[in-house]
Amino acid sequence: MSTNNAENIIIWRLTDGKPGHQSQSLGLVNALKRKMPCESFDIPVSGRLQPVFDLLSTTWPAGQGLPLPDLIVGAGHRTHLHMLAAKKVYGGQTIVLMQPSLPVSFFDLSLIPEHDYYQGGGNVLETRGVLNPIHAAGEHKKNEGLIMIGGPSKHCDWNESQLISQVTQLCKQNPRIHYTLTTSPRTPANFATHMLGFKLDNLTIVPFEETDRNWVARQLAACYSAWISEDSVSMVYEALTAKTAVGILNMPVKRDNRVSRGLSKLVGDGYAVRFDSLGHYKSRLQPVPGFMESERCADWIMKNWLDAAVQPQTLPIPQLS
Repeated sequence: MSTNNAENIIIWRLTDGKPGHQSQSLGLVNALKRKMPCESFDIPVSGRLQPVFDLLSTTWPAGQGLPLPDLIVGAGHRTHLHMLAAKKVYGGQTIVLMQPSLPVSFFDLSLIPEHDYYQGGGNVLETRGVLNPIHAAGEHKKNEGLIMIGGPSKHCDWNESQLISQVTQLCKQNPRIHYTLTTSPRTPANFATHMLGFKLDNLTIVPFEETDRNWVARQLAACYSAWISEDSVSMVYEALTAKTAVGILNMPVKRDNRVSRGLSKLVGDGYAVRFDSLGHYKSRLQPVPGFMESERCADWIMKNWLDAAVQPQTLPIPQLS
């Protein structure tokens, strides 16, 4: 791969404005920046018809005036055609962070979560969950714990009494640990108020409205353990990346699906534990080293594409064991 700057790798990060997608692509870009000199450009994209016209006319105005890309990174279906148009006009290698809506073979590399069970062809690197920008660092104090509560989702129903019972038992079973509980935009409005009524001495409640963008990352760096309601799967992967011991607060699962299967596999493989009222989780709740998917993917890209002595590979990629 040739670059237009002898010192920096040029990365175009195409964004669709969705926080979850932006978090994934930012995780990969930041990991690459930690490993070698890179310069990244965030390019907002939208619309479904315009990139079709761009492909047909071999134009992509959004890239005008920018250094030619070595890597074009995108997450979210709305970025896919734009990525292809950008490559056709300006060159570079495309990296899509999901199972794309277009054929995988259209892209140079697809980073697909293993719970999607992708069985087709193309250049695919399986990931444990979705990537995120968390970088493992911090004190992880044994006497500090984080509790993250989500809400109703397409995968899980909401059972407030069940969650309150688990949180209450958790605090009472671990009186020497101070827990900080936070909510999410999906959490029903009365949950925090109801939780306050139990007056638990070792529990502080910080609603999501009182947090900033980096609050969760700071908490994960400071806490030894994080208990997360099982609807909030992306938070589970962020906590694992932060080298925080991860516990799952149980919620009613609507139906067996790829997300629930992925979470069950994490528990089965020992990456996380489920809460149980008898406290059996205590002996198994511990941090898991080496869960750094953004770093692992960046290592592959650097080794196979960004080494000046190596040309971009098209051979099959080793899968997760």
